[in-house]
Amino acid sequence: MCNSLRVRWNIVPQTAPRPWIACSGCGGPRAFESSGKIRLNANGRRLDAWLIYKCLTCDKTWNRPIFERQNVRDIDPAVLDALQSNDPQWIRAEAFNLAALQRKSQRVETFSEVDIEKEILHEPSHWTTLAIALTVPFPVGMRLDRLLASALAVSRARLQALHALGLLRTNSDRADILRRPVKTGVEVAIDLASEADREHHWRSSATGHGP
Repeated sequence: MCNSLRVRWNIVPQTAPRPWIACSGCGGPRAFESSGKIRLNANGRRLDAWLIYKCLTCDKTWNRPIFERQNVRDIDPAVLDALQSNDPQWIRAEAFNLAALQRKSQRVETFSEVDIEKEILHEPSHWTTLAIALTVPFPVGMRLDRLLASALAVSRARLQALHALGLLRTNSDRADILRRPVKTGVEVAIDLASEADREHHWRSSATGHGP
């Protein structure tokens, strides 16, 4: 759309998911968080790797398996290097491996607090539509309507009204898309042709830059 202010939002969650595990120190289920440390155990040519978690109440540890009894030659060299060096970026990505956590814990907390990195992709001089593309590298426990309302400084009721009028559209066929968790690949287009404050309020909120 040539008349669109196009932006990309990179959604970065502040807190990794927290599994609830039976804690031997507390005597019951407690929330655990990643320590940011890897434990390795070698047995001949086979390797075990765990991400170490700590109980938020008593600091007891729990080792969440990354892999077990894996032949060293079958491990990606970049992964092996990250494990051996406790690479913080690789470990952070693994801490957001929600599927792996859900295989080991029946309850996993996710959090909605995020940082939003906003980038202008295209800005024509007389734009009337705001087009937002989302990238979400890690699972986020935040609905799309809450994200848009917070980032654009408008009420969810107003967003829902725009959606009902067909002025807010997405690239999803789901009728409940505004109530779904945000994911990479979601695109939102808001027709602001009748909004007198689009060059000030809407642009500033969408781009993170003043008029």
